[in-house]
Amino acid sequence: MTDSTPMTIGELSTRTGVAVRTIRFYCDEGLLEVRRTAAGHRVFDRAAVDRLRLLRRLRAFGIGLTAIADVLSGTRSIAEVIATERAAVDAEFAALSHRRALLAAVEHAAPAALDLLAAVADPSTARATLGTFWRRQLAPLPRPLIEDFLDMNVPEPTPDAPPEQLLAYAELIALVANPALSTAMSDTIRHRGTPGVRDERRLLLDVAGACLTAAPAVAAGRAPAPGAELDHYVDIHAGARGLADTPAFRRQLLADTADTADVRRYWQLTATLAGDTVTSGAAHLWLFDALTVAVA
Repeated sequence: MTDSTPMTIGELSTRTGVAVRTIRFYCDEGLLEVRRTAAGHRVFDRAAVDRLRLLRRLRAFGIGLTAIADVLSGTRSIAEVIATERAAVDAEFAALSHRRALLAAVEHAAPAALDLLAAVADPSTARATLGTFWRRQLAPLPRPLIEDFLDMNVPEPTPDAPPEQLLAYAELIALVANPALSTAMSDTIRHRGTPGVRDERRLLLDVAGACLTAAPAVAAGRAPAPGAELDHYVDIHAGARGLADTPAFRRQLLADTADTADVRRYWQLTATLAGDTVTSGAAHLWLFDALTVAVA
């Protein structure tokens, strides 16, 4: 038999170890090139051996027939197909890990927490809920800056998160559904009770910068107290209103702010997820508490 001699389906089966019925299936799916003799029998050229072996190797890795057809046609490389399959497996593994962690949290939680945890059963929906909350809070800012804020300050539990983290995340979702938190968060960030802000976008950007300035103090465990960080923060709010930083202004800035209990609870829960990372909220509350000390 020469290299140009066509093979029967039985010969191809013998050379590759693939069952005849499987070869027929691949032919019907268009994965193997086949010719018919005058008598209607299938025959194959020598290249069918390597093509069939490659097909079977890819099938052994769980690659679907559509992707294999792309490889055989040269539309996609083997590396591309394998990378896509690995990404799909990673996603499936993450979903299973999240489900397992969620079930563990339900086991460890009180029955009353069942409704809370159900809200984070779908991680993408839970994340979208927090994203919507913060996009409304920071609406004057450009979208890329808001997305950066979300990445840094709205941590997600890992797929295999311990029960306490999932419970904290679930409580966060419940908190942002409460309109009272939205009002309190906006008041705390902007000090809305002190009127006269001329450029809210500029104010939000400058407050974010003040939080970055205060972050090292928070990380070092310094108690909130008057100092350069607070002076910078108050100067931002005074300047945004065209006023001067005076004791009277500081008293008004503090007195006109809504109750921060829900805000504090929000950032405490976030700290459970963020670990050692100093969030913008933690830094902002440090400045707020430093203002309280200064006024007192």
